[in-house]
Amino acid sequence: MNSPTPSAPMITLGELIDRGAIEVTSGFPCGDHNSDGAGVLQIRPFNVTVNATIALDTQKHVPASAAAGRPILETGDIVFNNTNTKELVGKTAVWNGPAGSVFSNHMTRIRPTVSGLSSLYLANAIHAHWVTGRSEMLARSHVAQASILGERFREIQIPWPMEAAQMIFADAFKNAQDSIQIQSEIIETLSALKGTSMRELFTRGLRGEAQKDSEIGPIPESWDVVPLGSLGRIGNGSTPKRSVSSYWEGGTYPWLTSSKVYDREIETADQFVTERALSECHLPKIQPGAILIAITGQGKTLGHCAVLKIEATTNQHVAYLATDLSRADPSFVRGYIETQYDFLRQVGGGGGSTKGALTCAFLRSLPIPFPSALAEQQEISATLDAIDAKIDLHKRKRTVLEELFRTLLHKLMTGEIRIADLGLSALQSSEEVAA
Repeated sequence: MNSPTPSAPMITLGELIDRGAIEVTSGFPCGDHNSDGAGVLQIRPFNVTVNATIALDTQKHVPASAAAGRPILETGDIVFNNTNTKELVGKTAVWNGPAGSVFSNHMTRIRPTVSGLSSLYLANAIHAHWVTGRSEMLARSHVAQASILGERFREIQIPWPMEAAQMIFADAFKNAQDSIQIQSEIIETLSALKGTSMRELFTRGLRGEAQKDSEIGPIPESWDVVPLGSLGRIGNGSTPKRSVSSYWEGGTYPWLTSSKVYDREIETADQFVTERALSECHLPKIQPGAILIAITGQGKTLGHCAVLKIEATTNQHVAYLATDLSRADPSFVRGYIETQYDFLRQVGGGGGSTKGALTCAFLRSLPIPFPSALAEQQEISATLDAIDAKIDLHKRKRTVLEELFRTLLHKLMTGEIRIADLGLSALQSSEEVAA
């Protein structure tokens, strides 16, 4: 059996700086930024992913006058996230975005200045500190943030194998990162397909029938527009006092919070309450088939919805529609509510609260296009479920590849895998990954 290669000599970033092998430059702050694409792209912490790649789906631009004379990014530069929350500080990636972009003061540019030094190897070697939790230990804590700057940045240690070994390692990293990116692109394509399909299905149906105008726009001629509240009882739950142990200790009845709506189909619970809590705290017993909707939330939670597959109760931040299953298919109702996500967030944020909230009264009056035939609803649900199944499959593939990448990164950097063993058989080819 092959034994691990002895660990390569270790070197610090400070030593590389002193040897003139890398040049390190800090970015600059700019409060005058926009998301409209006007000016010069300025890279920020959210543009560096946990997989050591660059993501530009969210961008901030600064005025050209503010960027004038500032350090810019060139292909092959390394961007290091020097300030972030403690669990995220230290993310690192090779820059491959638009030429002439600048970077914020929360980013450090590392530029190799000698030939033969692989940017991809160096970036991933530094990112390995984040993967293994060393960045969090090295970081200096501030209020709600942490930083790795100055001497702490110079203290970062990385294995320093021969140049040929660096290139082999770099190829392994790129293979893994490319495989993950393929999955992300497939997920993005399928999500766009789902959005298009939902718009078509809820305005044209599956029968190819003529359309008619309604208060919510064109719908199939045989459909009606009904208030959501007509499809079942709508209400929400509560949170029993944590100080009353008899409400929680030994509890067996599922109690759900708004974080569960991301499951889309809720089959398990993370918290449980007792029968006493159910009887004394006005907690509804919600049956399978209900629709749960997050009615508060500062992030993306507000407006998300899911179908309940178990009997459970909820807290006050989750509304439920106790669906009349003889009349409405839960997946059909959920599908339409998903199309209203942006509208629900707009309504929820319009009440002046910094947290944002929807109300049960509003949900009861929410209009929904509705075919009376349950079979037609179920056909539409099945169409959307098929797309969701593909999205879930590729999300699972991506998760496995991300975990494999981190394991590979850790083992390569600690010498647990021999260079000669790097046939990358553990990683699928791009063609296999896309299948």
